[in-house]
Amino acid sequence: MLVAIAFLVVVILISTAIGPADLSLSTVVEVLLSHLPLLHLHSSVSALDQAIVWQIRLPRVVLAVLVGSMLALGGASYQGVFRNPLADPYLLGVAAGAGLGATIAIVTPSGFSEFLPLAAFLGGVVAVALTYLTGAKASGHSSGPSIILAGVAVAAIFTAIQTNIQQQHAADLQPVYSWILGSLSVATWSDVTLILPYVVLSAAILLAHRRLLDVLRLGEEEAMTLGVNPNRVRLVVVAAATMGTAAAVSVSGLIGFVGIIVPHLVRLTANASYRVVLPVSLVSGASFLVLADLCARMVDAPGEVPLGVVTAFIGGPFFIFVLRSRRSHQGVL
Repeated sequence: MLVAIAFLVVVILISTAIGPADLSLSTVVEVLLSHLPLLHLHSSVSALDQAIVWQIRLPRVVLAVLVGSMLALGGASYQGVFRNPLADPYLLGVAAGAGLGATIAIVTPSGFSEFLPLAAFLGGVVAVALTYLTGAKASGHSSGPSIILAGVAVAAIFTAIQTNIQQQHAADLQPVYSWILGSLSVATWSDVTLILPYVVLSAAILLAHRRLLDVLRLGEEEAMTLGVNPNRVRLVVVAAATMGTAAAVSVSGLIGFVGIIVPHLVRLTANASYRVVLPVSLVSGASFLVLADLCARMVDAPGEVPLGVVTAFIGGPFFIFVLRSRRSHQGVL
């Protein structure tokens, strides 16, 4: 955990310093310290450099920290509650619901696009609520496999509706695709303050349930004999992870694979217990997305590659590697 925190601090400083206007690390540190409320440090940095750091780059980096930490924590939580190491935050229809909500906001006239984050958030929450209710009703209780299958069906329906809307509003395809591919290019402090309460509340709930996720690894019957109600734990964890994930993607667009890559790397390098996986994934997910966003800014400078493309370029091969490793391991057993 200490290594992960130290690495995150270094990544934040480097990402804030690198850009079209190169700044030294000492300049970045001086600007950051000058904005701390209790130090009252007078900065000798020029007003232009201060504006670049505080108003342009730092909001983007902080937003990447919040989004990355939430996607990684949500992925680890889904994997624990469903006992499926390939689960990620979009498994239950969060992506499809948020995409549909964002599409409706973009194509609706009269400036409704200003409410795009709210529409994406509500779309993701509605999709997961429908998934959970459908899965629980189909099997008589909220079992993992039934909810996952319901999520696939709900995602297919929402995606079909979204595609139909896009075909009817061909002139608005570009902003829709830009949001779907994910980006932090227009991040502001208002975006940070918008999602911060949801991320903090969601993270607090999920971290409080990390020991119960270890109990669920034993199986539902074993968990019940130990006094744990699997259905209650599953409902609380899914609700908290969905709330945080929906809030994150509402301002960043759809950024995939973070919830698969980071928890697996944590398990490989640290520990498989969710008492370790969840908090370390929270910090490591922030570092991962800050680095991915830095790559998105630098690969095609002065242009910018969509952040979702960068994470998919890394996550696709990683997903195949994990899948093949699991099959090989099962074959040996």
